[in-house]
Amino acid sequence: MRQMVITVIGADRAGLVELLAGAIANHGGNWERSHLAELVGTFAGVVLVTVPDGGVDGLTAELEALESTGLLHISMTPAPAAAGPTGTNRLQLKLVGQDHIGIVHEISHALAARSVSIEELETAVVPAPMGGMLFEAEAMLAAPGDLPIDDVRVALEALAQDLMVDLELIDNSEAGQAD
Repeated sequence: MRQMVITVIGADRAGLVELLAGAIANHGGNWERSHLAELVGTFAGVVLVTVPDGGVDGLTAELEALESTGLLHISMTPAPAAAGPTGTNRLQLKLVGQDHIGIVHEISHALAARSVSIEELETAVVPAPMGGMLFEAEAMLAAPGDLPIDDVRVALEALAQDLMVDLELIDNSEAGQAD
């Protein structure tokens, strides 16, 4: 069995997921994890699948045929071998504030400077109750196990003041661990 990462992008229309899922199932693939979204008429996503070794070439050919229809741009690459436990702390970041240029850049810069990886990020700009627009973000982070979480918290809280946003950092490292 081989794990493959499939990325797709194209004009949104009904049935795109069904076409992709059908190709995967036709070659014995198992759809394991995905992030799919429609943004301003564009459908985009990434899917992790497990495919029998003998099904990879057939799946590749079927995805190439699907791509040739012009419905989707598709790429498929082998997933990197899963690493063992890395000693990371799992963090969740929630942020909300008046929308302005540079919020994602400043936050991601502060995280990267501390070797904190952004594993998932969802953002939106929504109308504020009293007028204007709010920027909302939620991220799942992986921080090095030897990095004190308070160091991340202090840096982000100082930055939140500069950016004039409300920020919450939640330590999910202990969630699910036995007492």
